[in-house]
Amino acid sequence: MQRRRLLLAMREVSGEVGLAGATVGQVCKRSRMSRRTFYELFDSRDDCFLAAFEQALGQIAERVLPGWESPVGNAKQGRRWNDRVRSALQALLILFDEQPQLARLCVVETLTGGPVVLARRREILQELAAVVDEGRSEARAGSGPPPLTAEGTVGGVLAVIHSRLQDPDSAPLTQLVPSLCSMIVFPYLGPAAAQRELERSGTCETGPQPATGTNNNPNLTDPFRDLPLRFTYRTARVLATIAAHPGASNRHVGEGAGMTDQGQTSKLLKRLEQAGLIQNNGAGRDSGEPNSWRLTPRGHEVDTALGTHAG
Repeated sequence: MQRRRLLLAMREVSGEVGLAGATVGQVCKRSRMSRRTFYELFDSRDDCFLAAFEQALGQIAERVLPGWESPVGNAKQGRRWNDRVRSALQALLILFDEQPQLARLCVVETLTGGPVVLARRREILQELAAVVDEGRSEARAGSGPPPLTAEGTVGGVLAVIHSRLQDPDSAPLTQLVPSLCSMIVFPYLGPAAAQRELERSGTCETGPQPATGTNNNPNLTDPFRDLPLRFTYRTARVLATIAAHPGASNRHVGEGAGMTDQGQTSKLLKRLEQAGLIQNNGAGRDSGEPNSWRLTPRGHEVDTALGTHAG
């Protein structure tokens, strides 16, 4: 939990002042963690930033891969390459619009990282170039583009996104989907296919629509900020139990969290309710009916950040 809070703080601080201006002290202050805790978990600021980058890549994979790997389309041949590219790109830009600090960390601030960060960035770019170069299999025989086309295309797409992220007044990134898809398709499928990509609607026309996250407030990157309680594993398990079983009673929450003392369970639930993380939709003890606990929107944010439900 401490590690997650430090990673969220690193994402937030580097998004505000840039990696070059981010210090260990700022990250600790933002996360309300001590320097001692920081250095127990990370060797340096760059080590923390690399971990935050890896965390961001995991979030991106969860959103992008379903659109890329979906078998929707011709049952024998699968979906066309350009449709898969469009699905994946749209999912990526939706996520970047929802979480601009995550976008800045991945696209902008990794350029100023140390050697290890830059090496990891090169690995990701090589993987993206390999994905783009799959279009070569759909090009007409003998009309494939030069070998470096995929690398140049990925670099061009990132340059456009980088430019938009630097402009606080720019339009949502999702508006770039048709133009960027046209740019990617052109060297492999030709001008006619590129024009068709421009004329398609901005939403994905094949495959599943990417699901939007619960956090539509780009400023809420650290859901723990200003909460009047200390998080322990037991606290996290209570939130995870309620997330998995909305409407759970005190007894069910206690059992799910491994708590045998119902008095302690009631006290912890009361603190979480006062902190605005859960709400009681049941009649409660006064009427002799069981409580019915559900997470509030902020409770969902905290539960997601803790990640214990995934375990």
